[in-house]
Amino acid sequence: MLIQINLEAMGYTLKIGDTAPSFKLKATDGKFYSIQDFDLHKYLVVFFTCNHCPYVLGSDETTRQTAMKFAGKGVQFVAINSNSANTYKEDDFDHMVKRMEQYNFPWKYLHDSSQEVALHYGALRTPHFYVFDEKRILVYTGRAVDNPRNAVVSAVNDLDRVLDELTGGREITVRLTNPVGCTIKWEGKDSHWMPAEAKDLV
Repeated sequence: MLIQINLEAMGYTLKIGDTAPSFKLKATDGKFYSIQDFDLHKYLVVFFTCNHCPYVLGSDETTRQTAMKFAGKGVQFVAINSNSANTYKEDDFDHMVKRMEQYNFPWKYLHDSSQEVALHYGALRTPHFYVFDEKRILVYTGRAVDNPRNAVVSAVNDLDRVLDELTGGREITVRLTNPVGCTIKWEGKDSHWMPAEAKDLV
């Protein structure tokens, strides 16, 4: 499959081959986590998410299935909520805690209250996935499934494919897709605002 890469967009979003940016963020369990806290896991999936977006709500259970499927193969999932609670009250930290208590997702759920981590990664939407190899080099970024709003009818699961290839020691066949979802809710901006540099990846 021939993929046309949008080089201008890749100036905003983390590039394939880049090292995972560091962070230290508070999780819903009350502890602070840095990226080094996940060093015991061979592979890392960092994804930007939230509490309210229908594309998140429609695909979280599919993401759970993928996380559980590959947990035994050294893959750890880490979720980050960077949305401004002043834009969507449902995305505040208290609602994050309640959501994790209700659904008990198999990942740490971190709060990027300053939105700096979203900027360092160049997160475009919720959900937006980043897959890192054993050296914490980015090998894939984009969507998980082609229809996250109703993931049970999705025809394509790119995240499953990438993790199957990565954990199987095979070449990643498609490294870039466009994330499908809601925009990041930036502090002081309209709910649909995106940075001018934030464009589709392919």
